Amino acid sequence: MQILITGGTGLIGRRLCAALIAGGHELTVLSRRPQQVAQLCGNNVKPMSSLDEYLPDSRFDAVINLVGEPIVDARWTERRKQLLRQSRIELTEALLQKIHQARYRPKVFLSGSAIGFYGDGGDVLLSEQSAAGGDFGAHLCVDWEAAAMTAASLGLRTCILRTGLVLDSAGGMLKKMRLPFSLGLGARIGHGRQWMSWIHIQDYIAIVLFLLEHENAAGCFNMVAPEPVTNHQFTRLLGKALHRPAIFVAPALLLKLAMGEMSELLLGGQRVVPAKIQTLGYVFRYPSLLPALTDLLQSTS
Repeated sequence: MQILITGGTGLIGRRLCAALIAGGHELTVLSRRPQQVAQLCGNNVKPMSSLDEYLPDSRFDAVINLVGEPIVDARWTERRKQLLRQSRIELTEALLQKIHQARYRPKVFLSGSAIGFYGDGGDVLLSEQSAAGGDFGAHLCVDWEAAAMTAASLGLRTCILRTGLVLDSAGGMLKKMRLPFSLGLGARIGHGRQWMSWIHIQDYIAIVLFLLEHENAAGCFNMVAPEPVTNHQFTRLLGKALHRPAIFVAPALLLKLAMGEMSELLLGGQRVVPAKIQTLGYVFRYPSLLPALTDLLQSTS
């Protein structure tokens, strides 16, 4: 297939590009750093520096929309919140306007979202049928998904990727946590009872490929493993995988003072299950956390 990817130079995007190239697909990556696309995504990947290059006669069989400023890289000031919205919602709207104008429309549109859609769910088990939350992160996801679902009205099979905590040894939260945990400085966050819904990067990429190929797949999908854990459990198992104790506590009050509203991401949580993708027949390679951590940490040892 001819595939356009936005956000392809990010951690998930780079992994996805490698898998798609291995599958024989031809890729174009939209990036603000087009000169780095070949290095980060592959020599045969075509860079697109602006949506202005998406012309009416451009031909793509699929579009994978992973664009968005990182949500945890800076404190949530009003200016930062606006940037988070613009980088997700406005670019998605602009992308779909280009698709609307194209003479040849893609058959499938996969677009990112997050399990933050559900807000702080407490201990409630959340499936794709569960309602949205009411905090900033939830509103952001609701509006992002609404923009993306415009693709369905254009006749594209549309899948929304409600992404959980993606575990990858090459980056993201796991890479940041490895050093302190390796030094025996691992700490649970607050009371540690908040739920963490995670997924091994291999399963994430495999599900994206699954959704691309299965013509009966449409709607919202929870991109998480079937066995969520509490923060206390995650802390204990990461320490176990690294053969180190993890006995410290990061106080909730200090996190609130340091991070402000963004501390909700760490102090709240969602107990999410991937009901819909499992119903379609996807079998997880890493359904349980300890084998997933062991695999990822061994791969860089």
